[in-house]
Amino acid sequence: MPLKFIRIELARDHDFPDGSTERGYELVAPLDINGRLDAAEWHKLRDRCKVRRFWAGTEEVGRLVHRRGGTWAIDYNPATVEDDEPGFRLDKHQFSLGEYVSFKEHDGVMRTFRVVIVDDI
Repeated sequence: MPLKFIRIELARDHDFPDGSTERGYELVAPLDINGRLDAAEWHKLRDRCKVRRFWAGTEEVGRLVHRRGGTWAIDYNPATVEDDEPGFRLDKHQFSLGEYVSFKEHDGVMRTFRVVIVDDI
């Protein structure tokens, strides 16, 4: 199963009533046939599962991690969990065009993002 390039952009919220194309994430991750993150494939390809967070001119690069209990997060520094951004029920959500996924970001705020690109790599 090939890896996918996934781009998610900030969905509309209180601070951004129209959402924002300048704020979001680009992920490289394996998806199953239903568009959900595939943990078995991730275990084989984890070194290639990268994430780029872009936020109005700044960016951070991390990796997608799968944890015990089936949770997923973005890890920017493997030496600490303080900077991790956990996803909300990512094991259940589809990464397909127009769908929504949420991450709890560095500032502790849960933000929702809309899937705008899913392509084969």
